[in-house]
Amino acid sequence: MASLKIPAQIPSPSDDSEQLRKAFQAVLLFTLDPAERDAFLANQATKMLTSSNSILTEIASTRSSHDLLKAKQAYHDRFKKSLEEDVAHHTSGDIRRLLVPLVGILRYEGDEVNMTLAKSEAKVLHEKIAGKAYNDDDLIRIVTTRSKAQLNATLNHYNNEFGNVIDKDLETGSEDEYLKLLRAAIKGLTYPEKYFEELLRLAINKMGTDENALTRVMTTRAEVDLQRIAEEYQKRNSVPLDRAIDNDTSGDYQKFLLGLLGRDE
Repeated sequence: MASLKIPAQIPSPSDDSEQLRKAFQAVLLFTLDPAERDAFLANQATKMLTSSNSILTEIASTRSSHDLLKAKQAYHDRFKKSLEEDVAHHTSGDIRRLLVPLVGILRYEGDEVNMTLAKSEAKVLHEKIAGKAYNDDDLIRIVTTRSKAQLNATLNHYNNEFGNVIDKDLETGSEDEYLKLLRAAIKGLTYPEKYFEELLRLAINKMGTDENALTRVMTTRAEVDLQRIAEEYQKRNSVPLDRAIDNDTSGDYQKFLLGLLGRDE
């Protein structure tokens, strides 16, 4: 005959309710079709006072062109307007100049690379960044239009020719929002596992877990590259991602996130 197991420390009703809320929020997001999920996240981002532009940058830079196109179609069908329209409405200045083409342009997804172009555009990027012309039209054009393979080739040449990764030259310590979004876009386009590892590290290690970011990464990448992100996390932090989540969450929310990583308990 089955028997009930009572935990040594019984949580309060308010704690129980909060844990259930977190678990329901995460499960509901995961059950959406990927395109619907991205459309929902993008629409929520346009209504947020903080982190909105970084979420839009994340969706635009880490998804394939095909997946981004499906997300924009889902956005159009659900909200009766285009994602580009909403991004343009809710942003201004340099941020608008970066984000509108970032979400709007359909990148070529092939592996072909023009090395002559990569060398010339690496020089353009270096000249603009050295002159602190971070909002230059050519710099924005290169980042927002080139295929991921072409952009990787350009940035590899940048590193080899000028002795520094582009991240370092883009004023890494700066809190300027445009620069933060530009760095995030470049990292998302060229090294998404590193982008998501950093996002998880900041979400878990800050005072009080950033559950929105943690839930978003775990649910959107579970069926894409979560294992590679977990490998990057362990390499960078010397702690397995499942252990970090185990230590930082609890209840059904914890079990759901660990399940996405393939851990049953």
